Amino acid sequence: MKHLFDKTKELVLRSTDEERILAVKKFKWIGYTQASTILKNLNDLLEYPERHRMPNILLIGDSNNGKTALLNKFVKANESYVNEETQELIVPTLMLQAPHEPDEKRFYNAILEQLYAPYKSSEKNEIRQQRVIHLLKKVKLKLLIIDEIHHMLAGTISKQRSFQNLLKFLSNELKISMVCAGTRDAFNAVQSDPQLGNRFEPKVLKKWRNDQEFLRLLASFEKLLPLKEPSNLIESSLATKILARSEGLIGEVSRILELASILAIESKVEKINKNILDHIDYIPPSDRKKMIHRL
Repeated sequence: MKHLFDKTKELVLRSTDEERILAVKKFKWIGYTQASTILKNLNDLLEYPERHRMPNILLIGDSNNGKTALLNKFVKANESYVNEETQELIVPTLMLQAPHEPDEKRFYNAILEQLYAPYKSSEKNEIRQQRVIHLLKKVKLKLLIIDEIHHMLAGTISKQRSFQNLLKFLSNELKISMVCAGTRDAFNAVQSDPQLGNRFEPKVLKKWRNDQEFLRLLASFEKLLPLKEPSNLIESSLATKILARSEGLIGEVSRILELASILAIESKVEKINKNILDHIDYIPPSDRKKMIHRL
């Protein structure tokens, strides 16, 4: 089983089929060039010295193309800790999802919840804001990450403007960097305010193409999938089929390989081939949308 990493090989040798299927379903992080570059950008923000206007990043990508997984990996690598000398809680990064519409109260509540701080629904926004500012300064926050920032567009123009002003206020008041992430609409959500747009440098997670980088991705996946036989996923017809069905989205590639691996184990084929790919219960993203329109 030279096609597997040593740990994956050990898993195959000591596990039942059910245990291997469970392992297939667990999340797998696979590094790739775009992700490594953006992770470096995030680390640069985290280490940036305090100044009047801090640099920020706007991370843009299609749904299910790895934005949230990348951000979660970064946050996990920079988790909260207790300063041994002062016994103070230090929170270098804080990640939350933007409220489903631009609402100041819900946004502050989300921050308080992340910090396990109590709040009352009747509390005035001014008091809530002061508490959030106080807490974020106390935990020495360096980087605030807001996922699904395109939700900002769900509100009225007035609410969008208020939320944009809130982001500028927090950045100025705390002297911290921010990362906003979302779909292509996120660019419009941020750029609709020229002052806010000038503060955020866009970084784009592009869709995958049939190139060497994609083949390296498939080769890395194959080493992690607990199958007894080599699949040779980088073979042209297999790679092309996986890319076409996934529509270039890494989350969809992962799902296809998960379903194919499970079928390969259950059917005793023990490798992913064209026949296995043809028989998995999988619908590409664009076809899902067509199904909804037919209802």
